[in-house]
Amino acid sequence: MNTMNVSGVRVVGVGIHPYQSPTSTPYTSLGLAAVRQALGDAGITWADVDSAYVGTALIGAAVGRPMLRHLGATGIPIAQVENASASGSQAVRQAYLDVLSGNAEISIAIGVDKPAMRSDGFRESGHVDLVDGLVAPISHFALLAARYLRENGVGSEALARVSAKNHANGLRNAAAQRHDSITAEEILAEAPISGPLTKHQCCPVGEGAAAVIVASEAAIERLNLDRSRAIRIAASVSRSERVYPDGSFPDAELTRETTELALDAAGISVADLDVVEVHDAFSIEELVYIEAIGLSAPGRAAADVIDGQYDIGGRCAVSASGGLQSMGHPVGPTGVGQIVEITRQLRGEADGRQQPGARVGLAHMLGVGSVCIEHVLVDDHA
Repeated sequence: MNTMNVSGVRVVGVGIHPYQSPTSTPYTSLGLAAVRQALGDAGITWADVDSAYVGTALIGAAVGRPMLRHLGATGIPIAQVENASASGSQAVRQAYLDVLSGNAEISIAIGVDKPAMRSDGFRESGHVDLVDGLVAPISHFALLAARYLRENGVGSEALARVSAKNHANGLRNAAAQRHDSITAEEILAEAPISGPLTKHQCCPVGEGAAAVIVASEAAIERLNLDRSRAIRIAASVSRSERVYPDGSFPDAELTRETTELALDAAGISVADLDVVEVHDAFSIEELVYIEAIGLSAPGRAAADVIDGQYDIGGRCAVSASGGLQSMGHPVGPTGVGQIVEITRQLRGEADGRQQPGARVGLAHMLGVGSVCIEHVLVDDHA
C-alpha cells in the first residue's frame, strides 16, 4: 500500500498558462507565466519557495533550471519528474511529500510541455512488442468503447454526451485549448476516426503549463497567508498496475484500487465528492472511470451522464474544467492543471463553471505503464 494522509499540507497558490496548439513560444515562457501567477495567487515571492519539482514528459532533460533561474538563483533543490501522462500529478505528489516530511515548508510543482516525438521506456526496454506498435491508443480505446456499448446495451449517444458535456464546460474555461460549441448530435455526425470515436471524442495534445504551491501550516502562519483560500490535501495515493483477471480492463481496475485507498486515507466516501477531474483522453474513458471510482454502478455511467448527474450543478461535476477532451492534454501540465481546477472549485473561484457548494474534490490521472495517481482535496473551512 502506497498511501499518504497529508492533512498538514495545503495548496496556497495556483497558476496556469492556457493550453494551446503548438507555437514557437519557448517552454520557459509558458512555465514562468504559470509560476508567477501561482506566486501572486499565494501572496509570496520566489525567495519563499524551498523546493521545486518540474513535471514534463516531452521536452527533454533538465528543463527546470533554465526556466527557474529567471526567478532568481536561490539555491533550492530542483528536480525533474517524468511519469508519462501522470508526470504533473507526480510533481504535485513530490512537492507535498517534501512539505509533509519537513524537508521544506513551501514547495512548488510545475507542469510544462511542448509536443515532441520521443522514444519511451517500452521501445527501449530490450523486449519485443508482440503487436509492434500496430494498436494505436485510439484503436485500443475504440475497441474498449465498442465492448462497453455492447455489454451494457447502450448506443454511441452516451459517448457523444460525455464529449458534449466536457466541451460545454471548456467553453467556460479561458485556459482550455478547445473552445468548440458542439452538440452531441453534431459529434455523432462527425466522420469516425476509429470505431465509434470521432474527432471531438479525442483529446488534443498541445502545449501549456500549470503550477501549484503547497505549504505547511507553520509556513501559512509565519507568512500570514490567507488561510481561507488554503485548500487541504486530504490524501494522496500512487499505485501501479498488477496482474488482473482475464477480460478486465487494467486501467479501470487500477483506478478502482487507487480510489478506494485514496478515499479511505481521506476518511470520506464517494458520496462526499462534489467535483472530480478524470483522465478522459477519449470519451469512453470517462464512463469507465466514473464506474471504477464508484460514482456510478457498473453499467450505469452512460445513463447517469445522459441524465445530467455529472453536469455542473449536478450530483457531482465531472471534468468541470472541460477535461482532457476540451481543456487539452499537454501531458506534463495535465495533472497539475487538475489540481488548479479543483482548488479553484473548492475556493468558489471557478468563474462561469462553479459547482455550487463544492467542498471535496478528487483528481484522477493515469500514466502509461500503467500508473495511477489520485489526490483528494478538501475545503475544511467552516
